[in-house]
Amino acid sequence: MSAVRSNARSWQLLQLLADGKFHSGEVLAQRLGVSRATVFNTLASIAEYGVSLQRIRGRGYRLDNPWQCLDSGEITRLLDDAAHLFLIEVLQQTASSNILLLQRAAQGAPSGSVLAVELQTAGRGRIGRTWYSGLGNALTFSLLWRFDCGLNALSGLSLAIGVAILRASRRFGMNSLRLKWPNDILTSQGKLGGVLIEAQGDMLGPSAVVIGIGLNCSLPASVERRIDQPASALDEACGEMPTRNHLLATLLQEMAGVLQQFAQGGFAALRTEWEQYHAHQNRPIKLQLADGSSVSGIARGVSNNGELCLETHHGMRCFNSGEVGVSQQ
Repeated sequence: MSAVRSNARSWQLLQLLADGKFHSGEVLAQRLGVSRATVFNTLASIAEYGVSLQRIRGRGYRLDNPWQCLDSGEITRLLDDAAHLFLIEVLQQTASSNILLLQRAAQGAPSGSVLAVELQTAGRGRIGRTWYSGLGNALTFSLLWRFDCGLNALSGLSLAIGVAILRASRRFGMNSLRLKWPNDILTSQGKLGGVLIEAQGDMLGPSAVVIGIGLNCSLPASVERRIDQPASALDEACGEMPTRNHLLATLLQEMAGVLQQFAQGGFAALRTEWEQYHAHQNRPIKLQLADGSSVSGIARGVSNNGELCLETHHGMRCFNSGEVGVSQQ
């Protein structure tokens, strides 16, 4: 129980310090109903949350970078007319929102269930990669969506979600974002975020899909040095950074529209728009295949099923996502 209480107390302190202002140890102790020694010991352990704490004698403690707490009520309010489509829960910390929501999906959780996480400790990307983030510098969440169709009708869904993310970004004036097949969000500086789709169900239906999204809101050095590829963040691409609550609400609004469109006509109706955002459209690229071989050619968009179309010396070839890596030549 002591570890549970300590973890809960750490989050209480982080929320009190979220405004970035100085708070004395005495005031913090009074707010929590504990001793100043307990406050001191708890603050000594919060580095594991990916935050940096400043202490000045006579003024108290503050976070070097304040963070915006996610609030399910505020997100629901910002969803406006789309609020009835979602059931939103904010978690302080979990290993993977996708894994947790997949478990809940198997237990009958309703379509539109959303898990947003302040700190994800074992976030996952495509091909077994790790998604790194710290407290408040990313937006990580998962959405459960149920389809009447089977798994075989869901080809291209990750690309469709990319279209929704780009639509949302443009509502905040971020017009320079691009998509990399099959599920990355890019700026000119590097990867900004990604999509991880995991599905349950039968080939003929019905099916349930958990859509995991991670977006860098900022990129502190403590996170950036753990990433093994060029990376970027929303605060570099956006003139006026939206709150994370506003960003999540806008993303969910656009995702609802795209998911409804996808349910009616599959990816085909979104293909042309996806190609408009494609970072490698009509450019030379190299594909690294699962067997270790590679294929080079010109990216000529995608098929109605979301396959990447590559013009090679031996003609046009199409590839599904599988275990394919893409790099620009």
